Amino acid sequence: MKRIVMWMLSTITVLVLLFGYHTSTSGALASGSGVVAPSTPLPGSGGETTSPSASSSASPSGSSTQDTKTVTGPVAQTRWGPVQVQLTVSAGKITAVNVVQYPDNNPRDEEINSYALPILVQDTLKAQSDKIDMISGATVTSEGYLQSLQGALDQAGR
Repeated sequence: MKRIVMWMLSTITVLVLLFGYHTSTSGALASGSGVVAPSTPLPGSGGETTSPSASSSASPSGSSTQDTKTVTGPVAQTRWGPVQVQLTVSAGKITAVNVVQYPDNNPRDEEINSYALPILVQDTLKAQSDKIDMISGATVTSEGYLQSLQGALDQAGR
């Protein structure tokens, strides 16, 4: 009889502790606010930087030459936060990709995106299109990146 009582109390204690545990992503889900990425280089990105967008509209920015055009894709709202891509196109070729906004609400978001975003940028420059693979473990960010990238490519006439 004592064993059964001890087993029941242990089980109840474990369940209470399990359901009372708050994960690190619970704050990101509760806040739901958009985050603009700081103007710092992405680790492993080869010098590409992120910069806050002056406006969140998807209109082309000013051109520095008649063949060079910088366009900013629409903000893709994802479950973990906004994703926005900016392209520089010169003579019909993508010469630079900047990730203007990406989820960074918590250390796990930062860890995932410091790994995934440089790969997405590199793949975009290599493929010269939106025909790139998504990154395993960063599916939500990859989907948002591809959505914003497609909008930027449409604006650039590609």
